[in-house]
Amino acid sequence: MAVETAPQIEFSKELISYIEEWKTKPGNLIMVLHRVQEEFGFIPREAAIRVSNMLDAPLAKIYGVITFYHFFKLDKPGKYNVQVCMGTACYLKGGEDLINELETLLGIAVNEVTDDGLFSIESVRCVGCCGLAPVMIVGGEVFGKVTKDELPEVLARFKEKG
Repeated sequence: MAVETAPQIEFSKELISYIEEWKTKPGNLIMVLHRVQEEFGFIPREAAIRVSNMLDAPLAKIYGVITFYHFFKLDKPGKYNVQVCMGTACYLKGGEDLINELETLLGIAVNEVTDDGLFSIESVRCVGCCGLAPVMIVGGEVFGKVTKDELPEVLARFKEKG
């Protein structure tokens, strides 16, 4: 079924082995795409094409899954992807204000990346920390009961890490 070719993208031996292991299992596509995104931080077009070829699945099916589920990213996020929860509790307690302030502080909009590639902003659905609303996740670290005034300090912490 491989219709499209693309420049080879480096898949780790572990990823290739994982795809081979899941190739014939039901529900393999979502599992494989999760693993691809884990390796690259997003799903590059070249990786989607290679997965299409390896699983003998139409590229349209691959993109159907990627674009249906909000978890999957087609664009490379910043090194520190700032995820602001917009679930009901977080929204009501100021999640949108956090996003607006982050956009001002970083000079980018949601789903954009700073010029230095360090930060991106993402609005996400409930992260399951409703008691800590509003919640923000930066580089996998959860920040609860965040206020706009705390944002510069949080961002500076990650900027220092580089």
